[in-house]
Amino acid sequence: MKKAQTAEAEDDPGLRESAPHFHGHRQRLRERFMEAGEGALADYEMLELLLFRAIARRDVKPLAKALIARFGSYAETVAARPERLREVDGLTEAAIVEIKLVEAAARRLTRGALQKRPMLSSFMEVLDYCRTAMAFAEREQFRILFLDKRNALIADEVQGVGTVDHTPVYPREIVRRALELGASALILAHNHPSGDPTPSAADIRMTKDIAAIAQPFGIVVHDHLIVGRNGHASFRGLKLI
Repeated sequence: MKKAQTAEAEDDPGLRESAPHFHGHRQRLRERFMEAGEGALADYEMLELLLFRAIARRDVKPLAKALIARFGSYAETVAARPERLREVDGLTEAAIVEIKLVEAAARRLTRGALQKRPMLSSFMEVLDYCRTAMAFAEREQFRILFLDKRNALIADEVQGVGTVDHTPVYPREIVRRALELGASALILAHNHPSGDPTPSAADIRMTKDIAAIAQPFGIVVHDHLIVGRNGHASFRGLKLI
């Protein structure tokens, strides 16, 4: 019975007086979000909305602010690894699941925009997807988009996850995988956890190695995107390939 009253308090004015003080705050925050959109809410308020479902009987504003203080922003909190989220006092396992569900949903939404579409005419969608998938990750990831003859997506695969500044990449393995999938072209992508997307000498050398090994098999490297918190770099745009 007590549980039912707690759930109803936000909607029943007669129960609000006996409900915890934060219930009215939750309702007001929900209403502001629905009326004005996410742009009207601070990062910690967006996290509050996310935590409401998982932590029903506690004021989550202090926890939301602690998460922002720890990770830096809403995006960085959502992208944080579960083991790092578990280091935050008061964050339950159910709340961590909710946070990671949001990250997964964002990836699926942006990936859905790429399905069945020619990649070369959808540069911004490709960039949005890569930024959503990797820009705020704490470790470097190397991702490959495998394309067919019409430049539509066949597969999207993470080929490696490394440290904060290095991911081992094996050009021959990448080309072998492209041949297995029947791919005609590739878009390479990786993140720089430092935030600076400027290509390194190693990035440039590795990209040229992949292109050189792929070329005899009729496989083209269309672009290599580097994404970070502070922007992106396109090898094609920089005339590096």
